[in-house]
Amino acid sequence: MKLLTRPEEFVLLAVWKLQQDAYSLSIRKRLTEVTGHRWSLGSVYTPLDRLVRRGYLTSSESEATAERGGRKKRIYRLTDLGRRQLIRVRTVEQAMWQGVTGLLPAGGAL
Repeated sequence: MKLLTRPEEFVLLAVWKLQQDAYSLSIRKRLTEVTGHRWSLGSVYTPLDRLVRRGYLTSSESEATAERGGRKKRIYRLTDLGRRQLIRVRTVEQAMWQGVTGLLPAGGAL
């Protein structure tokens, strides 16, 4: 199984955190808030499409709402396979960081 890219990992984590409110704009907002980096719509849609194709996410349309001018939202949900991939990438990351010392300044603050 291929490892996730960092943007894919972040998108999957955002979908998990947002649950039933995981649509492209809310995902983008969450990523921007957490990373401090402004994510373009393309930088969100590209991994979303790839993650759906790989079976890590599913998507469905919500009901149309008046607040959106009668338009629907595409809601994303993490699949069991996507959940397993997140656990795998976390395990790999923890193993890579294990035993790393002296990287952070004294006190551990950046």
